Amino acid sequence: METGVIRQTVRLDASPAIVYALLVDPERHTAFTDAPATGEPVVNGAFTAWAEYIVGRHLVLEPGRLIVQEWRTSEWPEGAPPSRLEIVLAADGEGCILTMVHGDVPASQIDDYAQGWEDFYWAPMRAYLAQRT
Repeated sequence: METGVIRQTVRLDASPAIVYALLVDPERHTAFTDAPATGEPVVNGAFTAWAEYIVGRHLVLEPGRLIVQEWRTSEWPEGAPPSRLEIVLAADGEGCILTMVHGDVPASQIDDYAQGWEDFYWAPMRAYLAQRT
């Protein structure tokens, strides 16, 4: 099956530690997405997001610095392997730079998922953080 890679870099008005927590802590993830998330933020811990639309596990967790996960969605083509998501966080003044590489995404879904990151993660995260300042 043909796959591709999504690469995005965004600046967020929060520390790397806060952004890290929003992405891996299920309560905080639920708070900024307004959609149910579950799981335990430990290496090899399973998680779900968006009411089990996303299911996966944490491969590497370095608080405030690095998140590596494998996951799939309920729309993944039959037989497709899980994707690999790597998020690197770096301090930038009082905010942070988030660099995301999302690999092994089914080629037919690259454009939708690239837009989905902006619509369902970066935009709501920015709005959530803006309400807390």
